[in-house]
Amino acid sequence: MTLTLPADLVLMLLADARLPTAGHTQSAGLEPAVVHGLGPADVPAYIDLRLSTVTRVEAATAVVALHHLRQGLAMVDVETAWAARTPSAALRATSRSMGRALLRVVRRLWPDDPSVRGLAPGMSRAVVLAAVADACGLAPVALARLIGYDDVQTVASAALKLLPLDPAEVTAWVLGALPAVDRLAIDVAPLILPGSIPASGAPQIEAWAEAHATATRRLFSA
Repeated sequence: MTLTLPADLVLMLLADARLPTAGHTQSAGLEPAVVHGLGPADVPAYIDLRLSTVTRVEAATAVVALHHLRQGLAMVDVETAWAARTPSAALRATSRSMGRALLRVVRRLWPDDPSVRGLAPGMSRAVVLAAVADACGLAPVALARLIGYDDVQTVASAALKLLPLDPAEVTAWVLGALPAVDRLAIDVAPLILPGSIPASGAPQIEAWAEAHATATRRLFSA
């Protein structure tokens, strides 16, 4: 039986830290950044940097994938465009691992939806989230906003585990990032072509991700 929920409740579900792909497993690259010297005062700037680079790429990819799903178009061009804009093998592997875990969840919740059924394992998390958005009738701007907010919350929750911080201060950081999340969502929501996905990578984040992939002592998988 396919689960039917209001769109706003679906957004809450997908932003829930208890999901197997959520913030208790990931640090959005904060852990390797801290290992390489990033301090508490640097976290808000790190959040902003991600929103303007790697998170923008993921949100745009998801929006374009959603358009392709709703038009009955193949996903291969979208996945290829995302991979070309994600030069770090570690970041690509993390996204696809998260996509597999998320796909396992959504196939239990929406087993009869054509968009969910049609996804092959190994797609990026952005494409899997697009299939969920299609199944639930989410607008492109809502999907992009979800991805931006999820990234901010992932960094924030990891910061509380990795650094000596006041939770109230971290909550203020999340609140302060919300206008940037909204701008990101509005900017990428109209995109429909794989070639329009921004190529706004972050070489330092990618280098940290590569180092973290081979680390033997770590709290988070990425």
